Amino acid sequence: MQLKYTYILLTTIFIMSCTGTKTTTETFDRNKQPVAGPAPKVQLGKPQTFTLDNGLKVLVVENQKLPRVSVSLSIDNTPVFEGDKAGVSSLLSDLLGSGTTTVSKDQFNERIDFLGASVNYGSQSASMRSLSKFFPEVFGLMADGALNPNFTQEEFDKSKAKLVDNIKSGEKSVENISNRVENVLAYGKNHPFGEFTKMNQLQKITLADVQAFYNTYFKPNNAYLIVTGDVKFDLVKALVEKHLGSWQKGALPEYKLPDTQNVVQTEINFIDMPEASQTQVNVVSTTHLEMGDPDYHAVLVANQIFGGDFNSHLNMNLREAHGYTYGARSSVPASKYVSMFKAGAKVRNQVADSAVVEIMKELDRMYTEKVTEDELKTVKASYSGNFVMEVEKPETIARYALNIQKNNLPEDYYETFLAKINAVTADDVMRVAQKYFNKNNTRIVVTSKGAEVIPALEKLGYKINYFDKEGNSVDKPKMPEAVSNDITPAIVLEKYFTAVGGKDKLEAIQTIEQSYEFTMQGTPVVQVYKMQKPNKIYVETLVMGQSYGKMAFDGEKGYMTQMGNKLPLPEDRIAEYKNKKGIIDELLLLENSILKLDGIVNVNGSDAYKMLIDTNGEKSTKYFDVKNGLLVKEEKTTQDPSGKDFNTYTDFFDYKEINGILISHKVLTNGMGVDMEMLVKSVEINKIFTEDTFK
Repeated sequence: MQLKYTYILLTTIFIMSCTGTKTTTETFDRNKQPVAGPAPKVQLGKPQTFTLDNGLKVLVVENQKLPRVSVSLSIDNTPVFEGDKAGVSSLLSDLLGSGTTTVSKDQFNERIDFLGASVNYGSQSASMRSLSKFFPEVFGLMADGALNPNFTQEEFDKSKAKLVDNIKSGEKSVENISNRVENVLAYGKNHPFGEFTKMNQLQKITLADVQAFYNTYFKPNNAYLIVTGDVKFDLVKALVEKHLGSWQKGALPEYKLPDTQNVVQTEINFIDMPEASQTQVNVVSTTHLEMGDPDYHAVLVANQIFGGDFNSHLNMNLREAHGYTYGARSSVPASKYVSMFKAGAKVRNQVADSAVVEIMKELDRMYTEKVTEDELKTVKASYSGNFVMEVEKPETIARYALNIQKNNLPEDYYETFLAKINAVTADDVMRVAQKYFNKNNTRIVVTSKGAEVIPALEKLGYKINYFDKEGNSVDKPKMPEAVSNDITPAIVLEKYFTAVGGKDKLEAIQTIEQSYEFTMQGTPVVQVYKMQKPNKIYVETLVMGQSYGKMAFDGEKGYMTQMGNKLPLPEDRIAEYKNKKGIIDELLLLENSILKLDGIVNVNGSDAYKMLIDTNGEKSTKYFDVKNGLLVKEEKTTQDPSGKDFNTYTDFFDYKEINGILISHKVLTNGMGVDMEMLVKSVEINKIFTEDTFK
């Protein structure tokens, strides 16, 4: 009973505190939203600061709540245009942290791991986190790695190989290509924000180039060091002077950023990706918005309402009302150089034109309709809540102080932040939308499968300019051509059989063994395939010469291993293999599948018949060269380990004769965002296998 009385008492006190000391009933209109109170007054703590003789500015925020320390070093140089060395900064980012002139890479990493810390580097940055008791040692290691890096040819070659793999994998990503080209078009190829790493340029970059970039730009002149956490100012100052006091300042190259120019009239910029199953639609334009601009807070509110969060106009339209996408967003980040307004979403190819219409409709709405008071109140309340929670964190205090320094903001900038947000009116929102969103001078960048998307886009009335994956102007992609009525799937397949050596030779294949070699993140990999008619299969993956995994099926049952763990094949995989009737899939198509020719399309620069295939509900697409009959491309939908569908694309090149049969010796395959070039190492036809081969 005591617990019950206590509960009643506390509840009564709570009610009285909410209504004043009155206990009589008050009448109020529940249909009216309460009037918002004044913006909370925020008192930010001030970091302690000092500056070294070399120009390094240090900000220290003491906070003893937790025994942890975080450090961030950032060099605020003017953006660097790398030109024909584009990619050198990425290589430098990867190489920093590969040991120092006195500590090997392994020793460096092992010591960091032993201390339970983390140390990271960028081309013009460094950071660390550790327990406060290990802070002096970890800080010393971080500083040593930043000021005394050990650049070796071996690590450089590894970094370049990883960057090559990243570039290759990005070539099939709609989002990656869209971001790349829109930056090229918006900023220009001679602007640091518009350049990107090309494969041919990357191959020419040397270790000496990386060293030269580091020596030129890794300077303390414009550097800031933020130390936050369970530290004492005097200790930080002593450590910084000890480990970074010898960092030599130096003259930096002068570079004037080129001016950017928006289009005179809104247009569509189209990038053709024939393998794309989805479309990226982004509306982009450059603008000038700095954190110190009087319009800055109004732009934050306008963007939040337009496309800044889940409840925005853009997301409610494209996701909730129409179901075109999982999410649509917009952004207008401030920059002391040049900003970009960007809004868009990833949608299905079939609704690409409709998505363009709806995005532009919502953009027009921001120009012509005032936002409601409810929308303003909701956004302001969200900013207030998030802001108040953020300023409780010492990292936030340090970041805000850094922003004030970098952007030459008034000392009370963040203390008056919420008051300025709350002062934004509906008229302000419309005014800044008209000024910064550039509806009439914007690029609608559409990255997609041209054959499926362009005809509908042409009906929207915008001028369409076409670009390749590097942002170069190109002609309109060739649209699919109708297939003559006298050409059937059977004729296309017969031409393929003849091209590779004859149907009889294909039917005579009883066994085949092939080995492919490729690299993943710079690591050499070999895969060996052994198949025996009708459905026995063995696959082994070798990484650096060592067996990494196996898969075997003997016609009835099978298993797979990975790094020593052996598991039975899943039931659906066993059922799939049991139904397999031969080694050469094309021999079985006429008998087991529904086939349809869906036009003549361009594949890798040549015309190809597009053949749609439905085999017991499993759909795929094969492309056969119109002139020579060879299979040049294949698309399939499969599932990842979690059961989610994803598309795989395989291109076939370099056909060579083996026992009178032409076999592709170079295969480019992409699936789940991984792009691989596989080269045939060996092929044996009708080799005799033992029964144990597939056991």
